[in-house]
Amino acid sequence: MAKKGSLSITSENIFPVIKKWLYSDHDIFYRELVSNGCDAITKLKKLELIGEYERPEDMDYKIQVSVNPNEKTIKVTDNGLGMTEDEIDKYINQIAFSGVQDFLEKYKDKANEDQIIGHFGLGFYSAFMVADKVTIDTLSYQKDAKPVHWESEGGINFEMAEGDKEQVGTTITLYLNEDSHEFCNEYRAREVLDKYCAFMPVPIFLDNETAEPQYETIEKDELTDKDTIVETVVEPAKTEEKENEDGTKETVEVEPSREKYKILKRPVALNDVSPLWNKHPNECTAEDYKAFYRKVFMDYKEPLFWIHLNMDYLFNLKGILYFPKINMEYDSLEGTIKLYNNQVFIADNIKEVIPEFLMLLKGVIDCPDLPLNVSRSALQNDGFVKKISDYITKKVADKLSGMCKTDRENYEKYWDDIAPFIKFGYIKDEKFAEKMGDYILFKNLDGKYLTFTDCLEENKEKHENTIFYVTNEKEQSQYINLFRQEGIDAVLLPHNIDSPFISHMEQKHEGVKFLRIDTDLNAAFKEEVKEDDEEFKKSSEELTELFKKALSNDKLDIKVEKMKNEGVASMITVSEETRRMQDMMKMYNMGGMDPSMFGGTGETLVLNANHPLVKYVLNNKESQNTDKICEQLYDLASLSHGPLSPERMTKFVARSNEIMLIMAGEKAE
Repeated sequence: MAKKGSLSITSENIFPVIKKWLYSDHDIFYRELVSNGCDAITKLKKLELIGEYERPEDMDYKIQVSVNPNEKTIKVTDNGLGMTEDEIDKYINQIAFSGVQDFLEKYKDKANEDQIIGHFGLGFYSAFMVADKVTIDTLSYQKDAKPVHWESEGGINFEMAEGDKEQVGTTITLYLNEDSHEFCNEYRAREVLDKYCAFMPVPIFLDNETAEPQYETIEKDELTDKDTIVETVVEPAKTEEKENEDGTKETVEVEPSREKYKILKRPVALNDVSPLWNKHPNECTAEDYKAFYRKVFMDYKEPLFWIHLNMDYLFNLKGILYFPKINMEYDSLEGTIKLYNNQVFIADNIKEVIPEFLMLLKGVIDCPDLPLNVSRSALQNDGFVKKISDYITKKVADKLSGMCKTDRENYEKYWDDIAPFIKFGYIKDEKFAEKMGDYILFKNLDGKYLTFTDCLEENKEKHENTIFYVTNEKEQSQYINLFRQEGIDAVLLPHNIDSPFISHMEQKHEGVKFLRIDTDLNAAFKEEVKEDDEEFKKSSEELTELFKKALSNDKLDIKVEKMKNEGVASMITVSEETRRMQDMMKMYNMGGMDPSMFGGTGETLVLNANHPLVKYVLNNKESQNTDKICEQLYDLASLSHGPLSPERMTKFVARSNEIMLIMAGEKAE
């Protein structure tokens, strides 16, 4: 007799929560139903292992997903342990229980529990997010068990009666609601299954019940018991004409006739049941790692290198992290870390598990021990998750520091690409910073890679505890030349991350200062001027006044120096503090703010008293061309420092033409 009733939902009224809020993505029902099928098969395998179930010889464990676009249905069938009427009552009609917890309690001493995935009752109810009606047809593995048919419309009331299923296992049929017809489209189903189930531990097959059958032809000796022969194909013998010695011709057989079979196309599993991360690193080749990377991330640029995680002490964690090659100018710096729980996809980039700086990497992490909530989509924040995060950080630091120590050549080869990852980690993660401090490299002006200690040693004699740096080799070339002439070294720091990175290093290393090479005119570039040199003082004041008047800028800081290099007439320097403040404003999109709020632009025009043009200005104060020369010297200094504003550039070009016309006129005279 059929049993009817309302679903017994304990605690608060949980079903509307499941339907509306528990799962943010409606396509997740595929994951839940298929992983429930995996659970059922995993349990039955364990029972087989301990002698409580005997599997038929011709049966392979598998999950079959069948879509029917005409009927608007989806069927998910497993050949796992099935359910009795009592079990449906407990796990479906009374949602409060988890079938897995009961199962583990009963068999905890008999079988390893690593591969048990889910919460059957709750996962099953995700089906009602997309279906108006759901049916279950199931037959338990237990001796003399009777098949059961269960159905519910809307997930509130149910009917349960004896069914007609003949094979052990469970079939769940979804009659989709109007908003969810997309999920019975074969290609959409394949896409979702590929997203969530690509590495589940049981083979998953997808078929379209409305599609025309497909065939393939095989050799006679390739036939297996599982193939369905449609027809026998006889390939005629291959012949060719041959000329004999006496000139006569005859046809000879080159290949005998062959029998082949046309069969129904063999089904191909959608998933890889033994993903690379489950293998021991010694079993994997470089090509295996690269192929896996291409397949999972659809990225055809080869990764630089990778780290294979394999831990079973304290907690169970496996995975592979890849350092991708990125174009700093064009590529997004957001990577993808895919999180799995027993080969079931959970989510991308869960920040509680993956340290923030490693989000720049690409990779997969499988941790069966993760404390998940019932939807498996959010992590509970606890100390255990922090331990996992710390472990991943440690493994990455160990790999990088080990490579620097034992394979310095390759480490240097990769450095420019991996530097942003490491510097970001140095800022964001204290433990990572401690481990990596000695293995951060700086490339100097000659392309040589130095450690932090090396950099301090390079300039120790003249500039103790100071590291000079360059952010743009083109714009700062004038300063680079001056440094080279005096034998002073500098390092290249061209990325956005470098500004906060060096500030962080200065905090960690008291007394150490990073200075950009255009911060101030280095004492090594100047001639010493005596304190009582009144003539120099007077000419400095006159030049300052002349330039401020010619440039109509009272606020401009001007310094007059006697430089050793007579070829440099004028330079711009910017105070390190002001420029870092400006960089920070740009980073936080505050570029429109007035720099004077933070104490002016920090820009100083340096004039070389030893240069003929500067001398000319001083000696020809009233000349009609003096103002032009002052403006030109200021713009040339600015151009050596960075691009001019459009308005200034227009004036500079016009003025340059005027100066050339004056020169041409003088030549003509």
